[in-house]
Amino acid sequence: METLLVYVALGIGAGLLAGMLGVGGGQVVVPGLLYLFQLHQFPDAHLVHLALGTSLATIAVTSLASAWSHYRLGSLSMSATKSMAPGIVVGALLGGLMSGLFPSHVLKTGFGVFLILLALQMAFSLKPSPGRDLPGPWGASFASGVIGWVSAIVGVGGGSMVVPYLTWCNIPMKTAVGTASACGFFLAVAGMGGYIVAGWGAPDLPPYSVGYVYLPAWLAVSALSILFTRVGAGLAHRLPVSTLKRIFSICLLLAGVRILM
Repeated sequence: METLLVYVALGIGAGLLAGMLGVGGGQVVVPGLLYLFQLHQFPDAHLVHLALGTSLATIAVTSLASAWSHYRLGSLSMSATKSMAPGIVVGALLGGLMSGLFPSHVLKTGFGVFLILLALQMAFSLKPSPGRDLPGPWGASFASGVIGWVSAIVGVGGGSMVVPYLTWCNIPMKTAVGTASACGFFLAVAGMGGYIVAGWGAPDLPPYSVGYVYLPAWLAVSALSILFTRVGAGLAHRLPVSTLKRIFSICLLLAGVRILM
């Protein structure tokens, strides 16, 4: 019953975050899966890798559903998505493949610090330089590649970095949220593939695992999150930008502190 309740909470939380803030929900899914996997006594050596890989698998579903909702609402920039998608895919695939090189405690600490830094950046609302626009193809490829690599390493959908990056480039907040959802889909699929390859044949993985993706958790969280992405997307269009940023930063800060503790 406890496992079922946690899956329900993760699915609802991931769906709302994906639709409302353009993040895939990894900020909630990873801590929740870590708790569940520890509860079920999964091997410590694979604990964090399984949580991160499974998180990316759920993000692939929630991001796609969120992107479609934002596209229908007119808050998705196709040009920005096309500009960033190739670099994100390459970076995320490399990040997933390299995940096996890092011990679990390093990944966990890096994930927590990453979320806290992003929370502080968003909370202080750093203003973009006047007249700044999206960079050219090379600049966009480099920036999106870094975003894809870091996001895959820490198991998030990229919205945590894509949204601040796009707003820094003078993209309106609501459009940045929708575009981050689309970018998150490409990132999650590539990152998930890397985690599957990195964990293929690893010893002592729990049953129903495909590499570092635990299928029962993926199915449970994904099925529930799809239902709530439209709710989150609707909220994103009703809430003022300042409120969105405040919610975004608080969620990141709480998740980061929880991971480190």
